[in-house]
Amino acid sequence: MSQPSSTHALPKVTHLIFDMDGLLLDTERIYTQVSEKILEPHGCKFTWEVKAKMMGRTTKDTIRVLLEETGAPLTEQEYFEQSNAMQVGTSSRKEIFDVKTSQNQPLFQHFNSITCGDDPNVKLGKPHPDIFIEACRRLGNPSPEQCLVFEDSLLGVEAAKRAGMHVVWIPDSNILKLGHPDDHGACEILNSMEEFDPAKYGLPGFEA
Repeated sequence: MSQPSSTHALPKVTHLIFDMDGLLLDTERIYTQVSEKILEPHGCKFTWEVKAKMMGRTTKDTIRVLLEETGAPLTEQEYFEQSNAMQVGTSSRKEIFDVKTSQNQPLFQHFNSITCGDDPNVKLGKPHPDIFIEACRRLGNPSPEQCLVFEDSLLGVEAAKRAGMHVVWIPDSNILKLGHPDDHGACEILNSMEEFDPAKYGLPGFEA
């Protein structure tokens, strides 16, 4: 599936920026399993409708949304502690990034720079554009219009658009089943990174 957002020609870009959780690494599945285990004793369900509202947010905002939407009788700190006890971590702080990527070094060695959520220049989480603006700065400050972002969440798509960048949206199939706004702003909606054609954006093709 490839769904362009409009009939206009796709932009020509020079720099690529990738979200990590749920896109490059299958961490969202782990987060889902942990949330289900924490909520089950309280008779609360963790649905894709709830998950869709959480994806792309900071750890604090994610927990707040989850508790508000499910009505689970837990404080944010209680949920955070239980979650951390079940998994490696729940945010993209630098030390957690190191743990998450430790088994995937050949992949991440291809990246020119890494921007984490606890970077001092990232004041606000998505849908604010801070993390993409900082990522752009670390790449040498190319024009935002020369940057193409890959995201799995609508909040991430919105953040990238606010930064003045182009976006390819690669959501979980369960998110698409919920429907999505026609004005999402992404250049394309893809099922996976394997469907991405760099030549469409003026980039060199994949090596054989």
